[in-house]
Amino acid sequence: MSSISQKWKKLSGVEDKWSSLLDPLDIDLRRYIIHYGEMAQATRDAFNTEKASKYAGSSRYSKSDLLSKVEIEQGNPFKYEVTKYFYGTSSIPLPSVLVKSLSREAWSKESNWIGYVAVATEEGKVALGRRDIVIAWRGTVETTEWINDLKFGLVSAPEIFRGNDDVKIQHGWHSIYTSGDPRSPFNKLSARDQVIEEVRRLVELYKNEETSITVVGHSMGAALATLNAVDIVANGFNKPMSEPSKTFPVTAFVFASPRVGDSDFGKLYSSHKDIHVLRVQNEHDLVPHYPVMIGYSHIGQELPIDTSKSPYLRSPGDVQRWHDMETYLHGVAGTQGSKGGFHLEVNRDIALVNKYTDGLADDGYHVPAMWWVEKNKGMVRHTNGSWLLMDHENDDNVSTSK
Repeated sequence: MSSISQKWKKLSGVEDKWSSLLDPLDIDLRRYIIHYGEMAQATRDAFNTEKASKYAGSSRYSKSDLLSKVEIEQGNPFKYEVTKYFYGTSSIPLPSVLVKSLSREAWSKESNWIGYVAVATEEGKVALGRRDIVIAWRGTVETTEWINDLKFGLVSAPEIFRGNDDVKIQHGWHSIYTSGDPRSPFNKLSARDQVIEEVRRLVELYKNEETSITVVGHSMGAALATLNAVDIVANGFNKPMSEPSKTFPVTAFVFASPRVGDSDFGKLYSSHKDIHVLRVQNEHDLVPHYPVMIGYSHIGQELPIDTSKSPYLRSPGDVQRWHDMETYLHGVAGTQGSKGGFHLEVNRDIALVNKYTDGLADDGYHVPAMWWVEKNKGMVRHTNGSWLLMDHENDDNVSTSK
């Protein structure tokens, strides 16, 4: 871990933009990418998808419990404190993207929990080599069904890019990122405004320290993370308001990301030296090829993986498994790049592959499929013998009076 703290600038692409680290994939960079992938996966593991619950679409866990309840704190030297939950809505219908509760007492009719902001603790700062601010964006629940709900047209985003109408981004991402709803206690501000408000607070708080901003996400969350990272740098939100000459680097680690914007979006990204994007893309995953329309382009550096080469996984695989985040992290742990083949360089438990899929090969691993579930799906027995659904920890962001 000491090598990671010493060379974090190389691992974040700040120095040399990952030159010579990707093929073969540097062992520290493998661990580093997996760490940030797990921070993104936390949003999926904590997300309440049970539509019978009045808390469907929220986080099951409070900010203080999130990282421990999703089992990524134990034995992990990279310690963080979650400082903010943020919420998203959409001004256009996206039924496979936003989960809605069937309960009349739903905690929110308009919004979903869509991510969190965390900052490295004093202990984490030592292991990471600097104070790190993480912004984690949640992906979609349905593996590929959400593609059908996307609005593939490109739209201008002058409210993000200071009146620059030439830069265009995908309609669906724009709506989720910038939409607010006066009816929602969670989305009176857009997801963008909620995140930027917290980033500006933390940047000012840690202006006298060596600080970085790392944005992470998978699938839809990868697209939103990419947009968010470009937004932060293009508008100078990575600079303390009291010391605008000081700049903190911004890195995005994104997994299974669809395309976000047009060539002018790419040019805007390339015009700033303080932003670095690393896209992890699985060979047979369809999502990174969307939208297929002319005009879209990827940004950043690509790290290709091919999990079909893993001897641990069921062959030939399928659309869901190729896109699954745990499959991606398994691929990062074992990819051999242009050398070919597959060998686990990082000791990451293969049981994690079956968290949400049935991806492991039938070779006696004895790991049940889709094993990540809340105990009894959140049903708790009370002293009088009755069973009640208690699948949500109170948090200061969520009203329980509804």
